[in-house]
Amino acid sequence: MTASAASASSLRWTLALALALGLAACSTDEPSEPAATTGAEAPAPAEPAGPSAEQIAAEQAAAEAEAALAALSVEELRERGGQALREQRLYAPAGDNAMEYYLALRKRSDKPDASAESALIDLMPYAIIAAEQAIGREDFTEAERLRALIERTDPQAPALPRIRDSIAKGQAAVVERAAQEAAREAQRQREQELAAQRAAEEAARAAAAQPEQPATPAPQPATPAPATPAPTTPTPAQPTAQTPAEPTRPRRTTPIPVRTPQPAYPRAAYRSRESGEVTVEIVIATDGSVADVRIVAAQPRGVFDREVLQTVRDWRFEPLDEQVTISRTFVFRP
Repeated sequence: MTASAASASSLRWTLALALALGLAACSTDEPSEPAATTGAEAPAPAEPAGPSAEQIAAEQAAAEAEAALAALSVEELRERGGQALREQRLYAPAGDNAMEYYLALRKRSDKPDASAESALIDLMPYAIIAAEQAIGREDFTEAERLRALIERTDPQAPALPRIRDSIAKGQAAVVERAAQEAAREAQRQREQELAAQRAAEEAARAAAAQPEQPATPAPQPATPAPATPAPTTPTPAQPTAQTPAEPTRPRRTTPIPVRTPQPAYPRAAYRSRESGEVTVEIVIATDGSVADVRIVAAQPRGVFDREVLQTVRDWRFEPLDEQVTISRTFVFRP
């Protein structure tokens, strides 16, 4: 067995051991659940916005990470890639994960490194799953970063067109939802203004319809006999204490995640290349804990249910003013 083959075999074994200990399917906590939108369509589609502050910061961080990787030697890249595998930093965080170390090693090496190429092939399915889950929670900055990693690993990967299309559609849906919400808010303001105008007109008509009442002269009091006023001691005016009004706090009814890890891909299902999805209904208590989780739909049944239930029961949110029920769909694709 050659040295390169032995190194490839060792890294495969390390990767298998790390994945057996459990893969975090998503690198970042989930953002808060987007509110469902109903009502009339916006009169005109919203124009696409420029890059957000989050996107600009992500681009700057990517550039800094690329510069840091370029400063490492070939041996340092190989060593850090193996350490990232053992510590399950497979595709995140940005700039310090196995995929980026091995991609930098591929770029720096004069000939392909067998162990690095083998590890990149094994890591591809997990990067694809993480990208799709980032799209599902509308974290398009992370989804785009993972898409770029997948494309650098294999520009002909079959999943790339699907991921690009999902990112574009998801971003368009967010823009459309924001436009619809702005249109509904403008409609509410117009209705309030019309209601206030109608109330003022009704009050004016009611005042004009009232007949004028003749003025009744007030009775003249009898003239009292002059009296000598008794001296009085002036009493100093006491200041009236005013109780400051307490500011009102807005009601908290939108769940804000504190800890929402993603369910791991069951090993048996991944080995058999089985895909599916699970939709659950989650009841969040006022203290932010998950009070109940119920499977709404699962395809196929019994394959991914257990992982989803066990993971979601441990989710935590910020305290709410009332119990809230949300639904969530988890997609598993090898």
